[in-house]
Amino acid sequence: IIETYLNGENLIGEGITKISAFAALSQSTEAKNPHAQKWIDRMRQVGTNLTGPRVTFLYWLQDKRGQLEKMETESELIKAHSFALRERIQNSCHLLSREEEALISAMVQTGSSPWEGLQNKTTSLMMIPVSIEGEMKTLPLSSIRNLAYDSRPEVRRAAYQAELEAYPKYMDISAAALNAIKGEVITLAELKKYQDPLSMSLENSRMDPSILDALLTAMEEALPMFRDYMKGKAKLLGHSGALPFYDIFAPVGSSDRRFHIEDCQMVVEEAFRSFSDELGDFAHLAFEESWVDFEPRQGKRGGAFCHSIYGIKESRILCNYQGSMNNIITVAHELGHGFHGRHIFKESLLNASYPMPLAETASTFCETIVKNKLMSEATPEEKLLLLETSIQGYNQIIVDIYARFLFEKAVFEDRKKASLSSEQLCQLMLEAQKTAYGDGIDHETLHPYMWMNKVHYYYASRNFYNFPYAFGLLFAMGLYAKAQTQGTAFASRYNEMLRMTGKMSVKDVGAFMDIDLTDIEFWRASLGIMKSDIDQFLDLIK
Repeated sequence: IIETYLNGENLIGEGITKISAFAALSQSTEAKNPHAQKWIDRMRQVGTNLTGPRVTFLYWLQDKRGQLEKMETESELIKAHSFALRERIQNSCHLLSREEEALISAMVQTGSSPWEGLQNKTTSLMMIPVSIEGEMKTLPLSSIRNLAYDSRPEVRRAAYQAELEAYPKYMDISAAALNAIKGEVITLAELKKYQDPLSMSLENSRMDPSILDALLTAMEEALPMFRDYMKGKAKLLGHSGALPFYDIFAPVGSSDRRFHIEDCQMVVEEAFRSFSDELGDFAHLAFEESWVDFEPRQGKRGGAFCHSIYGIKESRILCNYQGSMNNIITVAHELGHGFHGRHIFKESLLNASYPMPLAETASTFCETIVKNKLMSEATPEEKLLLLETSIQGYNQIIVDIYARFLFEKAVFEDRKKASLSSEQLCQLMLEAQKTAYGDGIDHETLHPYMWMNKVHYYYASRNFYNFPYAFGLLFAMGLYAKAQTQGTAFASRYNEMLRMTGKMSVKDVGAFMDIDLTDIEFWRASLGIMKSDIDQFLDLIK
């Protein structure tokens, strides 16, 4: 019975991933595509229809848990899926009845799922008027946000003000979506007897609370050094006090170079080959096969992501490329996700689902490789630009991610009592930003609508999709430090780690690489690398 079930779920899952991925990617690039949402809904319905049989199997499996060890000795297929089966037995304590689980799955299709779709469509279609050097333009939200990296201070400020003025028109839609989604999550967490949504996320992430505690404590300790960086940057940009929010991404140093897409491809591939030919070959394949959708346009969602499609053993990447060094690093980041997928595809589908914290490891590792490549070839002014760009990224992943974590935690706590108004959500965001950024940011210029801008808040099945970024960055930095000392021997072990991420806990993945993730000293060591960069930056701008 177990073998039949495993073969069936793997086979059906492969078909679902093909269709779901095609529909989701179509919608991400064409927000008004009427066929995409139809097929997204159909695949969700297929998932709902499978809920009953899946729950029945899990209850049956729970009764057979005492026999599982013997079954593993008799079947290679069962042995290969030992982790997946044991994890399902462990998590079955949160199962409701077959009828209740099926009902929940069906209700999600008319609950959180369409709310998430509405939010995504609303922000993708936002067109914002902005005056740039006396010329009025109307740009999509993704392009407006990209202007935060512009070298002209008046353009950065104009874009920031235009963005803030645009959000109130849409904020009640976003507030309704967020309330519906978070309310559903709270209800499900209570029904399934989780302590709270964070506990549910940690279990789904295969992550011990002790790891999160060590990570967050180290991040909190590091906040002052980032505030020093922001105040130093503010002074360099000519501000008398703290750094205005609209200048967080202001370039420091200079580069007249704009990188065409072909330049980006060459830089990334060459950098990847400095780590391994296998990584370089992967980048070459992705570019040759046009797996990357580079440029922004109306109807295309903002930001960047990689969608690894198990059904075809390939990945597709969306970004909003405009020719900067930072854009190149973003492409490298997303290709890192694709490289992770390439190794996880060697496993069965049931062994290919890795948890959120490990999802950002390969991506961050790859962007670090490219940053170092760009730094090695840069002029002195470009080196300052790259150094500050790196610290800028650290600032987002440590400080802003900490703010996002605080915000989401507060939203869940307050949503238990009642729905939250748009104004309340803005206030919670401001409070989180003040706590995280402290005196490093001018509090008169904070961004109260950032809860509308980050799509992760609207994922009902992936709550607290913020701390995984900090985990991924710091874990990847620790791994990169090992790579520097271990040389070529590291690459094969690293690749094996990527393959194992779908069938290990986070703690065990760390142990596989000889890292104790519950030890705060590991996280402090990675943050110490960032401090060295910050100290170097502050010395350079004295």
